[in-house]
Amino acid sequence: MSGVHLLSKEELNPFRIAQEQLDAASEVMKLDHAAHAMLREPMRILQVSIPVRMDDGTVEVFTGFRVQHNDARGPTKGGIRYHPQETLDTVKALSMWMTWKCSVADLPYGGAKGGIICDPKKLSKRELEQLSRGYIRAIGRFIGPEKDIPAPDVYTDPQIMAWMMDEYSKIVGYNAPGVITGKPVEIGGSLGRGDATAMGGMFNIREAAKYLKLDLRKAKVAVQGFGNAGYYAAYLVSNMLGSKVVAVSDSKAGIYNPDGLNAEEVMKHKSQTGSVDGFKGSEKISNEQLLQLDVDILIPAAIENQLRKDNADKVKAKLVAELANGPTTPDADSILHEKGVFIIPDFLCNSGGVTVSYFEWVQNVSGYYWSEEEVNERLDSKMTKAFSDVLKTYEQFNKKIHMRTVANIISIRKVEVAMKLRGWV
Repeated sequence: MSGVHLLSKEELNPFRIAQEQLDAASEVMKLDHAAHAMLREPMRILQVSIPVRMDDGTVEVFTGFRVQHNDARGPTKGGIRYHPQETLDTVKALSMWMTWKCSVADLPYGGAKGGIICDPKKLSKRELEQLSRGYIRAIGRFIGPEKDIPAPDVYTDPQIMAWMMDEYSKIVGYNAPGVITGKPVEIGGSLGRGDATAMGGMFNIREAAKYLKLDLRKAKVAVQGFGNAGYYAAYLVSNMLGSKVVAVSDSKAGIYNPDGLNAEEVMKHKSQTGSVDGFKGSEKISNEQLLQLDVDILIPAAIENQLRKDNADKVKAKLVAELANGPTTPDADSILHEKGVFIIPDFLCNSGGVTVSYFEWVQNVSGYYWSEEEVNERLDSKMTKAFSDVLKTYEQFNKKIHMRTVANIISIRKVEVAMKLRGWV
């Protein structure tokens, strides 16, 4: 059934979307048939069962995944998500997108992703620790500083990474900080990792604004999603670039204030109440309304498939900076491109996180640690070059194909060359 579209409605399966994006780029670049076949599917999929003794004495068995998409350019890299609706197809898609993300940022990695089907909000701290350690015991033979290096993702954090690093270190019998990134600084984490995804996005937005001749000090911004990436995006776009954030949203509600929102105050309110909803001086709006606001910059920083065929034509923003993974469907890409909306695709825009994860890994394996200033300088350099490379190719195609396909072409070509040099294809 793969590759056959029996339904006329829009495809929303993330893995099918990832394959569709690969196919579109492959057609334009006339990708070698064998390389295309290799890249269409992950090279390795692991599904594991993780028994956890719960606080009430019962044992619950959780399902976990680790998908390694391609390691032609180096060990695989990618986050671990805890989500009640986690699916293998989502993890497969994210692993493919990680391959392109590492490639476009020119990191010596391939792509991987992991996930556990669970609701972390319903687990106690002890249960969460047991689940995290159990997952590492289950996948321990498939990961390592030279094999596959996980990191935090949706609903996972530095504490969970600390437990996982500790469990892996117990398995191998020595301290192995390089097995995982996104750790607390005190046990081998990198300075600058906390806001790295958003910071990388800011460097991309800065470069895009130069190209679009958009005055960031007059720009109005809407941020969808107010987790780690969304909060730091709202904070940095105001404090670093001088733009005005007029709307933010989380999974429960959205808020709007044409005079601007203070990200720190909104986060304080969210910490106290559990949502941005009800923030003083703001008007309640839906997530859909946020996407359609009359703003200059829209930053999707939540989950997949937010901009679709049914709402893309209502987007008024001039620039869409994708901090989320997969927020725009292929149909929406085409609609936005025709409307003249400039998109910084997810695996370029949000590659700051994996870039600083790479810096953390380099520091771990070398045993030499950098200052936050050094980390941000190197991040700026990496992001600016990656954006410039994509933009140059976009111009070479006379802007006839959209930025995502262009970025894919650059990434895929590097992976194809690595596979050919190794004699795989």
